[in-house]
Amino acid sequence: MRMTHAPGRVLAAVLLMTLAGCSGDPSPTGTGNQKVEIDVFWWGGEKRAELTEQALKLYTSRHPNVTFKNHWQGNQGYYDNLATEAAGPNGPDLFQIDDNYLTEYAERNVTLDLSPYVTSGALDLSKLPDSLAKYGQVGGRTVGVAGAENTPAMVYNRSLVKRLGVSEPSVGMTYEQLFEWATQITDRTDGAVAGTMDPSADYKALWLWLRAQGKELYAGKQMGFTAADLGAWFDMWKQARDSGAAPGAAVIKEANGGDVTKQLVATGRAATSFMWSNQLPELQRGTKDELALVSYPGDPKGQWARASMYWSVFRGTRYADTVVDVINFLVNDPEAGKILGTERGLSPNTDVRKVVGESLTDPTARATIAFENAITPRFGAAPAPPPKGHAKIRTLLTAAAESVQTGAKSPRQAADQFLNQANAVLAG
Repeated sequence: MRMTHAPGRVLAAVLLMTLAGCSGDPSPTGTGNQKVEIDVFWWGGEKRAELTEQALKLYTSRHPNVTFKNHWQGNQGYYDNLATEAAGPNGPDLFQIDDNYLTEYAERNVTLDLSPYVTSGALDLSKLPDSLAKYGQVGGRTVGVAGAENTPAMVYNRSLVKRLGVSEPSVGMTYEQLFEWATQITDRTDGAVAGTMDPSADYKALWLWLRAQGKELYAGKQMGFTAADLGAWFDMWKQARDSGAAPGAAVIKEANGGDVTKQLVATGRAATSFMWSNQLPELQRGTKDELALVSYPGDPKGQWARASMYWSVFRGTRYADTVVDVINFLVNDPEAGKILGTERGLSPNTDVRKVVGESLTDPTARATIAFENAITPRFGAAPAPPPKGHAKIRTLLTAAAESVQTGAKSPRQAADQFLNQANAVLAG
């Protein structure tokens, strides 16, 4: 595990800006038979490390001249350490990144432009859903390749629904229909279990709700919606709480942080949680009831094939051709896909995904793949990855939603304040 000390974010930003001032890109020359060591950096737990290292060992077995120096750590502090390392001449050749920071790193020229490799076919993205491939582009350049695909999913307690004699939620149901369904759950459990979690603090739920109306979360470096839109979103969930379809603020707050172990569908406080599809196995471990997946309410065209995380190449790498070939292997090789499984999400390559699915024995993992395969053809076009400041805006949205949930602010007051703060972040 990497033991680098994490600096402050201000220092990290300065170091990134220093890198952005550097000129020139590496010459993407091949290594031939030269022995090279590729430095790889990612975040995750021990299981992810074990599987990633196994896949990289498979690459080395086929290319004995290429070995890997593997570094990993938990999510906390990862980007501080990545910023520090990327600011020097010997940053990690290959690193993991997500859409909170992809645009920022691309705009600061930390990432190598992979477009020439895509054009030449050296990096084959033809088996990725089109919206997934495009979700790795910033300013028309491919700067990241999905390490896995993930899709928002409403996880619901199938066992509870059956015990109560309530129909299961369906793809394409409206929010109004969800609230009617949820009220039945609340009523039939005498309020012991709320029908649905309130995801008004969840940026992805808001984003998909906006997309169903032809709007986006972002419009370049501005928010893509009005205070009236956000006020309507907050008010819709206020009504759900007032009607009993969703629980009160104290219960909702338990899950707003995103901790899987505290999600209401697993703790038994609500019949649904708004999560990512690949989190089903972890959620299932928290309850003896059977959980199942359905898309978020609204037309599935509002959803898109999202990268759970990307592989990006450091612009200063001396081994660009080799590093790109490693990405191509991790994404497109069936044996690598079987090793990696669904730990990061589903294989981005739809052919590899089928192979992986056939090799799985865990019923919840198989259910995740079945859900993704069924819903992917109904996806809409991918938006641009979020702009710099996305992580801060997510925090602001949570604060705004919680101020409404507790009654500290009205929906419109919270919406006005959020828009002012968010647009200031994007303009900064």
